[in-house]
Amino acid sequence: MDYLNTFVNSYAGYANYLWQEFTHPHWGNYFYWLIAVSAFFFMLEILAPWRKGQPRFRKDFWLDFFYMFFNFFLFSLVAYQAVSDVVVKFFNDTILSFSGFDLQRSNPMNQFPFWAVLLIGFVVRDFVQWWTHRLLHRSKFLWEFHKIHHSVEEMGFAAHLRFHWMETIIYRTIEYLPLALLGLGLYDFFIIHLFTLSVGHYNHSNITVPGRVTGGVIGGLIGLVIAISGFDVNLLSSPSILTQFGVVAGGIAAGSMLLGPFMKYIFNSPEMHIWHHAYEMPEDRQYGINFGLTLAIWDYFFKTARIPFNGKDIRLGFPKIEQFPHSFVKQAFFGFKKE
Repeated sequence: MDYLNTFVNSYAGYANYLWQEFTHPHWGNYFYWLIAVSAFFFMLEILAPWRKGQPRFRKDFWLDFFYMFFNFFLFSLVAYQAVSDVVVKFFNDTILSFSGFDLQRSNPMNQFPFWAVLLIGFVVRDFVQWWTHRLLHRSKFLWEFHKIHHSVEEMGFAAHLRFHWMETIIYRTIEYLPLALLGLGLYDFFIIHLFTLSVGHYNHSNITVPGRVTGGVIGGLIGLVIAISGFDVNLLSSPSILTQFGVVAGGIAAGSMLLGPFMKYIFNSPEMHIWHHAYEMPEDRQYGINFGLTLAIWDYFFKTARIPFNGKDIRLGFPKIEQFPHSFVKQAFFGFKKE
C-alpha cells in the first residue's frame, strides 16, 4: 500500500509542480531557465553562426523544440516520475533493511560544504554518464534508441534535446545508485543539471568560441560565487560592491589566462562534439568517439578523443539515415522492433 500511495502521490505532486513552474516564475524555476538558456544560445547562433550557410531554423528545428518540453517535462508526468519514486523508495528501504544505513541521514557528504557536494556530485554524475553514453553506442539494442539523437543532420542547440524517452530511463536508472550513495538532494541536482544543460546546449550549438573566452566564463562564474559567498564559499567578509566587481573581473581574467589554453581538454565543445555526430567513424573506433557530455577529460584519458580537423561542414548522421523516420510518433516507438 505504501508503494501504491507513493505512485499516486508522485503523479499528483509532479502535476502540481508543473503547474507551479508555469505560473510562478522564480530563480529556482527550471522551466523558465530552460527557455532562457535555449533563447541565449539561439541568439548566439543568429549573431555569430559557425556554419554561416545553415538556416536559422535548421532542418527538424521544431521537432527538437518539442523534444525539449517532452523529455524534460511531459514524459516525467506521463510515466517516469511515478515509477522512479517507487523504485527510489524500494531501493532506500532495501538498503535500510539489510544494512541499517540511512542514505539521507548517515551519509558523510552531509558534513561537506555545499560547493564540495556540488563538485563531487557533478564529477561523479558526468563520469557515470560518460560510461552510459558509451554503452548506448556499444549495445546494439540500446543503439537503436540512441539513433534518435544521432538522426540530427544539421546541428544546433536544440539538437541537445532530441533523444528517445528510453534514454531518460537508462541514464537515471544507472546514475541513481552513485548519486543516492552520495546523498545528493533535489536542489543539489537542480544546480548540477542547470550547469550541464547549459554546457550541453553549447556543445550542440552552431557557434565556435575560443578557449580563452570559455575559460573567462568559467573563471567569472567562480569569481561570482566567491564575491557573493555562495555555496558555502566564505572567503570574503562583508565585501563592498567594488570588491565584488573586482573579484568577478579578476576571475574572468584568471580564467581566460590560466584555463583558456586547456579548455578544449577539460570541457566538451562544438568543435569536439560535432565529430561525435559524424556520419563516418574512424576505422578503429566504429562504435564512436568523443562521448563526453560535459567534461572532455574522460575521452582524453580513455583515448576516445578525436578531432581530425575543423569539422564544421562534415556530414552528420549514420548509414541509412535517409530511411529514418522524421515524425515524433514514429521515433517514440522506434527501437522496439527490428528494422
